[in-house]
Amino acid sequence: MLAGLCAVLTAGRALWAGGLEFLGILDTTVTLGAGAGSMPDFFYGLEEYANLRMQAKPRDGVSFYGALNLTAAAGGPAAAVLGAGAASPGPAPSAFSAGENYAAGLELERLYFRLTGDYLDLDGGLMRIAFGYGQVFGPSDFLNPKNPLIPDARPRAVLGGTLTAYPLDSLKLQLFGSAPRDPLALEGDGGLAGFSGDQHWDKASIQALYAFELPKPGSLQGIHRCGFSLKADIELGFTVDMLYTHNPEDGADIQGLSFNSGFDYSFSDGKWYVQMEYLYNGAASSTSVRSGNLAGFSGEHFLYTGLTWLYSDYTRFTLACLSSFSDISFVPLLGAEHELFQGFTLNLSAQAPLDRDLFSGNGSRGELGPIPPDASGGSRFILTVKARLRF
Repeated sequence: MLAGLCAVLTAGRALWAGGLEFLGILDTTVTLGAGAGSMPDFFYGLEEYANLRMQAKPRDGVSFYGALNLTAAAGGPAAAVLGAGAASPGPAPSAFSAGENYAAGLELERLYFRLTGDYLDLDGGLMRIAFGYGQVFGPSDFLNPKNPLIPDARPRAVLGGTLTAYPLDSLKLQLFGSAPRDPLALEGDGGLAGFSGDQHWDKASIQALYAFELPKPGSLQGIHRCGFSLKADIELGFTVDMLYTHNPEDGADIQGLSFNSGFDYSFSDGKWYVQMEYLYNGAASSTSVRSGNLAGFSGEHFLYTGLTWLYSDYTRFTLACLSSFSDISFVPLLGAEHELFQGFTLNLSAQAPLDRDLFSGNGSRGELGPIPPDASGGSRFILTVKARLRF
């Protein structure tokens, strides 16, 4: 990792003459919670997180991008990295050290180039390859599925590349490929290749997607993924996003389907914004929980509903709820955000997991409840306060 950091800094110095620009965010986060089960009755977390981004354009049509994540944490966030349990599961930093008072992490987040032409673009390196128009769940975005309970999670990059063609102003065709999820797969087992197409109109867009994952243990015939995504802006914003995952060894059934549909609507001159999305989550789909997707779901039917009130240009309040109809469990979400001055915001969020067992004590624990069925501990309440500085 140290060698990678040196390489980034060396490249930065070499590209300085090309107009190297630095951007970033600095988050100071305090988390307080009430534990359940094996978790302590009270737990806390402190985290200082910085995302440092750099970009340069040494000549026309050539761009360089890089980003680093720096973290200092204590309490819950530090335990999450060590694998001791976390309210927000996610990948560990590439380099990690723990000592007195805090634990520190360093991760290379982005490092890629872009060659831009009149009708053809080439991107390669450690980069984000995103798919679909889903806003809350995003089944088509199978390389980094979303979870509304972790809204601030940074999309993880992959080591790969894309070749994008624009035969028409409204049409985009793309070939893509990436290295396997297992970085030590010497023969490329599990590597990915595919293509997608996007067609845009004034009030609607569609995307079609196909990807093939090379054979690996557990899928010796490879894995096929086919997706479709639609967004339309009529009286309300409407989205459909679906991806079917097919492993020939498991046969073809509906368990490979992840389907998401929803709408959003603003009224009262944009002061109020309402959003609703439904997710069908097959057990073998892109949004299901597994070793490679700790932010996935176990149940089949989920509904997200949210209402945002824009009190002023600087202050907004959000009330939302994520519901699982498979086991009758819920997570009400409350959020408030205020911009103190340009580039500096304060954010408050709260979650309160609920299920039938919480009220009746009958043992009917739900996936979104205080203690999920496959866990020994969880939380009854989580409060997070975050100060974010953009620079």
